Amino acid sequence: MLFHWQYTLTPLRLLACLMALGLPALAVAESSAEGTGKNADTRVAVLAEDENVEDVEQSSPRRQGNASQTGSTAVSSDTKPAPTKSVQSSGTKDAKKVAPNIDLKEVTPAPKTDVVTTPAEDSEIRPGEEIQGTVAVEDTVQPAKSFTLLDTEILPGTSTRLAWSPGIQIAGLSQPTPVLVVNGANAGPTLCLTGAIHGDELNGIEIIRRTMYDLDPEKLSGRVVGIPIVNLPGFQQGSRYLPDRRDLNRHFPGSTDGSLADRIAHSLFENIIRRCSMLVDIHTGSLKRTNLPQLRADMNNPDVATFTQGFDRMAVVHSSGSPGMLRSAAVEAGITTVTMEAGESHRIQEHQIEAGVNSLTSLMERQGMISRMFVWGDPEPVYYDSDWIRAQHGGILFSEVDLGARVSEGEILGYVADPITNAQYPIRSSSNGRIIGMAVDQVVMAGFAAYHIGTEAEVPGE
Repeated sequence: MLFHWQYTLTPLRLLACLMALGLPALAVAESSAEGTGKNADTRVAVLAEDENVEDVEQSSPRRQGNASQTGSTAVSSDTKPAPTKSVQSSGTKDAKKVAPNIDLKEVTPAPKTDVVTTPAEDSEIRPGEEIQGTVAVEDTVQPAKSFTLLDTEILPGTSTRLAWSPGIQIAGLSQPTPVLVVNGANAGPTLCLTGAIHGDELNGIEIIRRTMYDLDPEKLSGRVVGIPIVNLPGFQQGSRYLPDRRDLNRHFPGSTDGSLADRIAHSLFENIIRRCSMLVDIHTGSLKRTNLPQLRADMNNPDVATFTQGFDRMAVVHSSGSPGMLRSAAVEAGITTVTMEAGESHRIQEHQIEAGVNSLTSLMERQGMISRMFVWGDPEPVYYDSDWIRAQHGGILFSEVDLGARVSEGEILGYVADPITNAQYPIRSSSNGRIIGMAVDQVVMAGFAAYHIGTEAEVPGE
């Protein structure tokens, strides 16, 4: 009887299973429909092929008379975003507790790595820049005040670990995100470093760790806030995206009543990002692409253009940014911001990490936050124009050039081989320039962005 009862109900249970399988499709339709109030660019960017590709290809062109690689920033002041009154917070009246002073070096000693090279022939001043561009730290030192972050008071000359949580997880399963803070003994700007907004981008995590653990609060002017792993759920799963399958870097500054990504972005932006005056958001290439260490910056903004001069040995690629990006939202809020790209996802790459740490060290020295015997190398160019070269056929990609190589128009960069017909299709450079990003050898489909070529455009008046 039991067997017969189970057999006769099997079609009903099959129908129930089919209905259950249809529910996720309805959920997907609802989640896609909720964004109909947004503009077309935002909707497309949610599932964009590659942030690095879309960011550059949709970038607004450089306007005439912008900053050159030597540092001139002849741009109208009308382009400067109005600073928000909540950019910095040094008061203590809203603090609920005082953070313990944690000696980061004693807890976890930083690895002994030579992140700053000092060839004897190099000059301490970047070529083309005036000596007065550096800050005379000894002449401007003033005692620092307490810094309030996440309802916690960080005393001057101390370092600590805090915890940020957007408060939207299941209460019994919530897991806060660690935030490292070093409040210097002397007054100065507040620099924020963010990594792993995409959970599979590992180089930025290590860049921030080495930079933060190398700071001495007693010798620091200003404050450094480091969030090595912003997208903690994605990091734990080795995924670029949030649990709701959205790209967090397309939802800033966020909102309190939007999607999961909107709410996380809003919490991060309001509770931490707005407390900073400068921001470096660290990324890597995605979808099996790698990037030469570089900055993505809106060179139409004079403050941002000047800011890029503080990064030693770091090429600059002009990019106005896309809606929803942390960089775009922060600049709009009056926070001087750039994106740093270094290497590829899912990997720890020592050369890329050293370049990132070196450039952040030079930035803090240039901003007067630290005083070290830092020797500048030859300046990297500013690429005001760049192009992605796409594969025209599907197959297996084999590259003939290396990352960072200089190429000429018409030069063969690689080829795509059809494993079935043995046909080979060359991919040629569209211009003279340098390979600042490229796909690793892999199976590609027609239209895949394979090579990113930066062009040193001529600047009017030079």
